Amino acid sequence: MNAKTIDKAPSEEKGLQLLKYLIVGIFFGLILVKSEVVSWFRIQEMFRFQSFHMYGVIGAAIAVGMLSVFLIKKFSIKTLAGETVEIKDKVFKKGQIIGGFIFGLGWAVTGACPGPIFAQIGAGYSVTLITFISALAGTWVYGRFAHKLPN
Repeated sequence: MNAKTIDKAPSEEKGLQLLKYLIVGIFFGLILVKSEVVSWFRIQEMFRFQSFHMYGVIGAAIAVGMLSVFLIKKFSIKTLAGETVEIKDKVFKKGQIIGGFIFGLGWAVTGACPGPIFAQIGAGYSVTLITFISALAGTWVYGRFAHKLPN
């Protein structure tokens, strides 16, 4: 086989190249904190149907996500590295209903879902470390026993 016909694998990013992700993560964390979506009280208001704040934020995020996926698919948008973005179709499984219920229950009890846990820790909510460790443990348990769970 001719060396010119072999496609190159995407290069791995290392060192300072990863700094952009840290900067974006810090910026996103600041937005989460300033918009109060990491506030335990805001999350409790949502689950008690006492405030529209969180529903508005979640609804806006869904709308932006839907529009983004539509535009990525319609215009075959590529990454900054020039790679094609491929969004595969999802397959529904019954276990997603049970998993969603457990996720929502954990979110209501702890006041945190996985994304904002880091912003909560960064904002000084040290009790969130327990939620973080529990999320890690839950992820490990799922990975260990996923093959035994119903589809």
